[in-house]
Amino acid sequence: MSLSVRQILAHQGYAFPKLLTYRIFMVLSYQMMMVAIGWHIYELTHDPWSLGLIGLAEVIPYMGSALFAGHAVDHYFSRRGFAVVSALFLALNAGLLVLITQHPTAQTVWWIYGTVALTGFARALISPSYNTLFALIIPRASIAKASGIGSSMFQIGLIVGPAIGGLLIGFADKSIAYGLSATLALAAAMAASILRVAEHRSHEPMKVFASIGEGLQFVRRTQVVLGAQLLDMFAVLFGGTVAMLPAFVHDIYQMGPEGLGVLRAAPAVGAIVTSLWLAKHPIHQHSGRWLLLAVAGFGLCMIAFGLCSTYWLAIVILAISGMMDAVSVILRQTILQLATPDNMRGRVSAINGIFIGSSNELGAFESGLTARLMGLVPSVIFGGCMTIAVVGVTAVKAPKLRDLHLSQLH
Repeated sequence: MSLSVRQILAHQGYAFPKLLTYRIFMVLSYQMMMVAIGWHIYELTHDPWSLGLIGLAEVIPYMGSALFAGHAVDHYFSRRGFAVVSALFLALNAGLLVLITQHPTAQTVWWIYGTVALTGFARALISPSYNTLFALIIPRASIAKASGIGSSMFQIGLIVGPAIGGLLIGFADKSIAYGLSATLALAAAMAASILRVAEHRSHEPMKVFASIGEGLQFVRRTQVVLGAQLLDMFAVLFGGTVAMLPAFVHDIYQMGPEGLGVLRAAPAVGAIVTSLWLAKHPIHQHSGRWLLLAVAGFGLCMIAFGLCSTYWLAIVILAISGMMDAVSVILRQTILQLATPDNMRGRVSAINGIFIGSSNELGAFESGLTARLMGLVPSVIFGGCMTIAVVGVTAVKAPKLRDLHLSQLH
């Protein structure tokens, strides 16, 4: 029986609100840091290619460590402990950025890329820790509702983080933005440390590569999981417009970092409205088709954004793209939670992170590369067209996902 929203929040001694507190502080810290890094590097280079390299600098260490992080979360230490460690690592990284900003050198850009690489290692632990703790706290029948609540909190972070980051850069200093990012990461570590969840490990420890192989085999043979992950991976890969926003703000809209903060937050405004709606009205029927339609709608929004030269209209388009993205994210997260056995959640979450999380950074790199080859606007339009093409291929090649009803997985 599915719990009400109030019952979900009060379940297991209000464990879910504590986990959400950890998540929102981490999102705020990360988003504030990354919006400052994007502006900082573009301010130094004035080159969209340099923005694409931010994604590449993060994705290489992330992909290299994510599978090992998922194995560790499933087999060693505690999920809560890993959540604390990831937050402390992020705080340390933000502190390094403060020092880099206050002591600039001729190599400042490369030092910043170095901190981005360290962020990739921290992120490798965040998703497996959060998703395994989520599954331990939330009853199976209530996962769809809780995913909507969690997504809305995540989107709040996406709204507030970039907006505060942009305002601090514009009216104070980049080092202030980095310093607040470090403080929020420390607050996330404190929130995770007070979380009390029973963590039973009934399975025997496995050798690391055998464990990773088991997780990969599960994803490969489970079409609804693999199809959802591939769909989002390629959609995000080709729809990585966010990485180019500093260039749009600076070159097309002729605005400062305050404008960047608003544009970065716009998709989250649409997403949070949609997430709150889905928390009350989860999509249990025709879920696969809604997922495909949402990703196609996201691609159309990217095309519209590329063609738009008006700042306020661009905000509206990005907000609509956030609505489409929220439907996609919540459905994918619910599929992942319902289809994954408890003893494999860390590894499957890590694999999902490689599919989805790394595609954000690779998408930023792809956007920077195509912007250099095609020009800024054509590169965004091309990405939107490719996203729609990916939806068509997925609908044909993954019929189990296309015809999926979430009620089948309960």
